[in-house]
Amino acid sequence: MGNRFTESLADALNSIKTKTSVTQWLGGNKNLWLYSRSFDIAFILAPSFLSVIFVLIFSDRFAVTDGIPLWAWVVFVLCIDVSHVYSSLFRTYFNKKEFSENKTLYTLLPMIVFLVSVFLYALGANVFWRILAYTAVFHFIRQQYGFMRLYSRNTTESNFSRKIDTLLIYVSTLYPILYWHTHLPRNFRWFTDGDFIQGVPRISERILLLVYIVVAITYLVKEFRQTFLQKNFNTPKNLIILGTALSWYVGIVLLNGDMVFTITNVVSHGIPYMALVWAFGKKQADKDDSILVFGKLQYKVFFSRYSFPIFITSLILLGYIEEGFWAGLIWREHLEIFGIFADLPSIRAKDTLNLIVPLLTLPQATHYVLDGFIWRLRDNNSNWQKTFFESK
Repeated sequence: MGNRFTESLADALNSIKTKTSVTQWLGGNKNLWLYSRSFDIAFILAPSFLSVIFVLIFSDRFAVTDGIPLWAWVVFVLCIDVSHVYSSLFRTYFNKKEFSENKTLYTLLPMIVFLVSVFLYALGANVFWRILAYTAVFHFIRQQYGFMRLYSRNTTESNFSRKIDTLLIYVSTLYPILYWHTHLPRNFRWFTDGDFIQGVPRISERILLLVYIVVAITYLVKEFRQTFLQKNFNTPKNLIILGTALSWYVGIVLLNGDMVFTITNVVSHGIPYMALVWAFGKKQADKDDSILVFGKLQYKVFFSRYSFPIFITSLILLGYIEEGFWAGLIWREHLEIFGIFADLPSIRAKDTLNLIVPLLTLPQATHYVLDGFIWRLRDNNSNWQKTFFESK
């Protein structure tokens, strides 16, 4: 066994001498990437690392701040966090071909989400926000798992290897969340104060940390062995896992500031999601330029080579409208940038709030739930998989 591994290691080291082998080792196989190497690195893989670098450089300035300035709220919350929710419209409702394939799901799901939200808010605002917060956490974790699975789709790995990958993604996200629960109060929140359960014993965090370390070591040994035996290194998969671990740990555990959490949380989640939707839309438009959004507006208007600003602007506009209603009707905050909504009546009646709050959260809540269906890899005959992974 030792001799075979030594021989394989020697062969692998010799193969690195050639340009072809170096490219292969560094994820040069084009089938690993979702759109292209440069696009994926810039918009899907880099945001986690860039957000961590940014908050570490300026850690002295806002590592322990409670609250974020208006400019940061506009950039990170409005333009990224809220806007990325609306990007899923172009993956679903604004793609007539996609909508016709899943009409029942796309029609019934928002109705169900709204009715459940109304029921939860009737039980109490704290109940509603707490369940929405945990749903959001699950959604954020599943997105990282989803990217990891997408970048592993064309690799030959054992069942054990895939389970370790999955376990590491979950532990690297759940550990910071458990740390948050066991170190309340923190200088940041998910939605509202008290939306996470309090009183979780700290021993649970220490146990999970031990599990985290064991899983991480097992993963490193497994990847090292697999890399040299197969003479191939899955760069995007490993960068997704590393970026996830860094951004969640730094944003929640290492530093304790609202600004830090907002940047690491929003940038590493929102930008990759918008990039994934744009990559899908671009491939869809390239394959069939007759697809319509609504009316006679063509899908390719948002997904041609030079229309990326149109795509982003439309998302920000939709996000601005939603946040304007929140500001005018509910929160009465940031009205200096939502002037046209400032004259809306401030709603305080419980019965009215029981309808308005679920209605305003409907795009977000539907996005959380719907996202668990629209990127599945199980159905090879789905429109999105044919669009994304089959050549034109």
